Amino acid sequence: MHKLGLIAGNGRFPFLLLDAARAHGLTVVVAAIKEETDPEIETRAAADSNIRVHWLSLGELSRLIETFQAEGVARAVMAGQIKHKQIFSSIRPDWRLAKLLLNLRTRNTDMLLGAVAKVLGDEGIELISSTEYLEPLLARAGVLTKRSPDEEERKDIAYGRTVAQAIAGYDLGQTVVIAAQACVAVEAMEGTDATIERAGGLFRTLDLEGEAGQATTLRRSLTVVKVAKPNQDMRFDVPVIGVATIQTMRRAGATCLCIETGRTLMFDPAAIVAEADRAAISIIAE
Repeated sequence: MHKLGLIAGNGRFPFLLLDAARAHGLTVVVAAIKEETDPEIETRAAADSNIRVHWLSLGELSRLIETFQAEGVARAVMAGQIKHKQIFSSIRPDWRLAKLLLNLRTRNTDMLLGAVAKVLGDEGIELISSTEYLEPLLARAGVLTKRSPDEEERKDIAYGRTVAQAIAGYDLGQTVVIAAQACVAVEAMEGTDATIERAGGLFRTLDLEGEAGQATTLRRSLTVVKVAKPNQDMRFDVPVIGVATIQTMRRAGATCLCIETGRTLMFDPAAIVAEADRAAISIIAE
């Protein structure tokens, strides 16, 4: 039976990929990251003899390579987020990762993961696209919900895509939050949900100021735009949305979400759309 290495970050993404790989008849060797991976991965392994879990710390690049080589892994995939602050502040790198970090021209995620992918490749381990076994979960084109974006939301989408693509080009983040063609929040290291929450918090502050006599011209709803990077490497950091994204939008007062066709993974598309319809949130993929 063919083997696939899975470098597992946080969230549900590793579990979706694990299920898809097993459906393809693959044995999966999981490199579970102590600082990130859900311990539930052990439960999966206990129930399936073709899943093997090895725990290692985020900075142990040499041990990752040794583990995959010992297991006979020639192809591997990254799935699940690793918090940016973990990458650049919390890890204790081994000698191999420390050398790699010192040689980086810029300390952004793409540069680091690209360098890791090259090191893996040099050691005979090919890092493949994280979407290879998840094609059905990539967003299809068009309006995905019962409600289409209204005229103002479409204006916000057009403006938001321009801003988001520029920001993504600098590898700063993938998400912006817009209101009345004004940028309310930009994603950096905190992640999509935290960006949406920050935008909602800003609007609540504006509401309180308005009660004190300071009027605001911003429309009282938010549009969220999430894009891939201009030269998105589908092996890592692929844009992802889930039911939690929609729930965060509802709490923040966001009414519209725009994502990229074929370059955004939707974890449980039917549940995402159902949650959005309940909240009268419009989702469109372009």
